[in-house]
Amino acid sequence: MDDEQLLRYSRQIMLPEIGFEGQQKLLQSRVLIIGLGGLGSPAAMYLAAAGVGELVLVDFDQVDLSNLQRQIIHNSDSIGLPKVESARHTLANINPECKIHCINQQLDGEALSEQVAQADLVIDASDNFATRFALNEVCVATQTPLVSGAAIRMEGQVSVFTGAPGDPCYRCLYGDTIEVEQTCSENGVLAPVVGIIGSIQATEAIKVLTGAGTPLKGKLLILDALHMQWRSLKLSVDPACPVCQG
Repeated sequence: MDDEQLLRYSRQIMLPEIGFEGQQKLLQSRVLIIGLGGLGSPAAMYLAAAGVGELVLVDFDQVDLSNLQRQIIHNSDSIGLPKVESARHTLANINPECKIHCINQQLDGEALSEQVAQADLVIDASDNFATRFALNEVCVATQTPLVSGAAIRMEGQVSVFTGAPGDPCYRCLYGDTIEVEQTCSENGVLAPVVGIIGSIQATEAIKVLTGAGTPLKGKLLILDALHMQWRSLKLSVDPACPVCQG
């Protein structure tokens, strides 16, 4: 680590839970971020600023005016651009040392497996169950830590799934019975709520990558922003889970 890096990350290095060794781990880490919307925006920005060495950005959408209320990685000049390119520009301004890889398409099958296998950790900032289930399945197969977040209206939730044998996975939480999928475009969302959840995802990612503190492993943290109340639920392995117990 050179003098400029020591200065850039000095406030983080001062933390005994992070220190010099933890910062080195971040600099050597590669994180895959699925979705550059309301959750992926703050998560990517904080991870780049914190010194994660490589970020792989995945999104196949373009920036729309309706995105700007909450997707803070984009701005008015980005309208019409691929979200990954808009995000790349913002992240380069935050920390030019961070290597950014852009994938402007939906990942599935072997392509998804390949990217997950190369990552030290995955941020699930997607907005649909199909993507979340597919991502969870690959993370379990490769034993790659997965930081999952979701937000709608004035509510949000975060959890960490290690992918390790004996720990619950995302499928254990939802099983085969899924309620009708709800979207922000149909139900609305308060802008800071996705910012809070995405920031917690970044925090949990840093904790997992550096070994600091106690991640939300086996726990679901739930936010009710309307009344500003937090709840934490313990997650258990579903013995009938077809992903981690199959």
